[in-house]
Amino acid sequence: MLTGLILQLFATFFVIGLFTFGGGYAMLSLIQGQVVVAHGWMAESTFTDIVAISQMTPGPIGINCATYVGYDVVVKAGGSHLLGIIGSFTATAAIVLPSFMIVLALARFYMKFRNNAFFDGVMSWLRPAVPGLIGAAAIILMFDTEWAGIPGFSAFDISIVTENFPDWKSWCLFGAALIASMKFKVGPIPIILAGGVAGLLLY
Repeated sequence: MLTGLILQLFATFFVIGLFTFGGGYAMLSLIQGQVVVAHGWMAESTFTDIVAISQMTPGPIGINCATYVGYDVVVKAGGSHLLGIIGSFTATAAIVLPSFMIVLALARFYMKFRNNAFFDGVMSWLRPAVPGLIGAAAIILMFDTEWAGIPGFSAFDISIVTENFPDWKSWCLFGAALIASMKFKVGPIPIILAGGVAGLLLY
């Protein structure tokens, strides 16, 4: 059973790594869609905690997230600490492998084709998709959205993810972090540290 789960982790994160453009933040919406929605391996609040930890620890957030998810999924399924580490390694390797193979192949041909009209056309379509994927990741963590009805004429329902915003204090912390980042250009590290201290005092 756990062997099948680990193989499923590999397949899932390999596909995520294969179809992600724009780095770790753009990857989050795909990871959430697979881990929370498609497979139901964890709750939305747990995934949000993992994203927060991945942001605070060194390294790319998407890869860190895969590492934490791999461990958490296997251990919660009844695996040992060692199997959890194997799950972490599997998810991490799977999400990195497609990029490694693609970049290795493209590195040889990039200088030759970088001025090619077809290549420029593909990149011009991919660039706008990156902010969209990053924005989708933020919206997914904040709102629970649901489409119902006929495709193209669906009713759109939206609600706050209450696990991530349980009370007014959490909204105040969110607002303070947003203002500090957008208006006063405070870096992410001071905001993270201040948020951790505020969380200890408030909760």
